[in-house]
Amino acid sequence: MTMEPLLLPNIPDYHKIDVYQSRGGYEMLRKALGMKPEEVTDEVKKSNLRGRGGACFPTGLKWTFMPKQTDKPKYLCVNGDESEPGTFKDRQIFELNPHLMIEGTIIAAYAMGVKTSYLYVRGEYNKWIKMVQKAVDDAYANGFIGENILGSGFNTNLYLHRGAGAYICGEESALMNSLEGDRGYPRVKPPFPAHFGLWGCPTTINNVETIANVPLIIKMGWEEYSKIGAPKHPGLILVGVSGHVNKPGVYEMPTGVQLTDIIYNYAGGVPGNKKIKAVIPGGSSTMILRGEDIEGVAMDAESLKNAGSAVGTAGLIVMDEDTNLIKVITRVTKFYYHESCGQCTPCREGTGWMFKLLKRFENYEARMEDIDLLLDVANNIEGNTICALGDAAAWPVQSMIKRFRDEFEKRTLNRAAAMSPPIAAS
Repeated sequence: MTMEPLLLPNIPDYHKIDVYQSRGGYEMLRKALGMKPEEVTDEVKKSNLRGRGGACFPTGLKWTFMPKQTDKPKYLCVNGDESEPGTFKDRQIFELNPHLMIEGTIIAAYAMGVKTSYLYVRGEYNKWIKMVQKAVDDAYANGFIGENILGSGFNTNLYLHRGAGAYICGEESALMNSLEGDRGYPRVKPPFPAHFGLWGCPTTINNVETIANVPLIIKMGWEEYSKIGAPKHPGLILVGVSGHVNKPGVYEMPTGVQLTDIIYNYAGGVPGNKKIKAVIPGGSSTMILRGEDIEGVAMDAESLKNAGSAVGTAGLIVMDEDTNLIKVITRVTKFYYHESCGQCTPCREGTGWMFKLLKRFENYEARMEDIDLLLDVANNIEGNTICALGDAAAWPVQSMIKRFRDEFEKRTLNRAAAMSPPIAAS
């Protein structure tokens, strides 16, 4: 199923507020303000929009966790940290359609009774931070943010917060600690953010792409939106394709498009018509798949779960037949070792041990029993940490051993023996 792009429409200067408004921009906000807040939430809930930040949690259901009656301020955080390797979709929204995200943020704030929202953007996105700040300023100037929005009596503010380049701050509770000015340590749950979030107040955290879908739901109605893509994971999705493809980039599509269609029809296939050796479907923390196993697997939560992986952030990384997978997994593990916040012992120590073991394999210095030792270290990280970074580090290693054990076995040979030609018989 192909359709006109809505998240990233091919319209010149669409990031400018006058162009955005000329195409119906902020009319969805006007429509939402004419509804009751609970009706807006119900539309999103019925649409079955699921979070596009990795966890795929139902967005409308998350909104219902926000208490309706409370003496405390309520906050909304839009997560634009986007630090997952292989993921670069939110950046496209910042650059090409920031007002759709802003409009979605204000609609969400209205639905939950939020008076203050924060857009948290990774610090390395300096160019895009400036672009989004300009869009926010223009929205204020045109009365779409601030006091008495569009004469509705609803007041809300939106602030851009620049992160400092820590991967861990993509985790929602670490993001909140960072916003508060503290070290980006994940929090033990419960309590959950909806009850004890920013400064101890009710807080909801949504991904940039998730929020950008909200105006589309209000415009189309939940019934039409829910018909797009995969039935259990409906809607539009931005897929960032990288690695060994002829046309890497971000592609908008309905959920449920097969991985082979994405690789060959959207991204132009593999250079040199080489075979696909492996695919990481949803960013570096999702489980790797063998190339021959991706036939029939689609870019949606249920299909990828059944295939033994996850949709994650839809950062599709393609590796051809000549790829050194040991080098790949060593580099990925080094990233998680470096980005671990150090709060939990299994993650702090385990990621370092995995990296050291993988360096043995990379240098042909490993023993055969090191394969199971590596797997044992990964298994002892998974499920034993406060946040999901430990799982994110363990899953790629576990799946690489499970699906490419022969690659590790080849690396247990002595370097000299592996590289030297056989001695001819005299």
